[in-house]
Amino acid sequence: MVLLVEDNPDDVFLTVKALRSQGATGKVWVARDGVEALDYMKGRGRFADRETYPLPGLVLLDLNLPNMDGLAVLKGIRATEAVKTTTVVVLTSICSERDLHECYRQGANSFIRKPADYNQFAEVVRQLATYWLELNESPPPIE
Repeated sequence: MVLLVEDNPDDVFLTVKALRSQGATGKVWVARDGVEALDYMKGRGRFADRETYPLPGLVLLDLNLPNMDGLAVLKGIRATEAVKTTTVVVLTSICSERDLHECYRQGANSFIRKPADYNQFAEVVRQLATYWLELNESPPPIE
């Protein structure tokens, strides 16, 4: 299961399409702002039922989000015992060197700049899906 944290509808469409073309058959949940993403990860409010809203094996996190930015979401994930080992890949288009360093300092597993070209973007998502969903061995969620 993948949690895509992205507010841009075009990027949501392209990311989900690229994941599906890679053969990612699991569920892709979309959180459209930082508050919703952190609520999902912490199982708060409407996301309390883990059968309906299972913990993701991979979080794809944009930094530029409404209500709470991606860096705050990352900090919140890493500060929550039950989900702090979840793989978080920052996938963002606009960032600074400071953002890059801060994301790694806060525990991002990877940082990828979104290419503007769709074909390049689809290839990036294909490669990250192959690595993080097929090749990488992540720890199980903390009970």
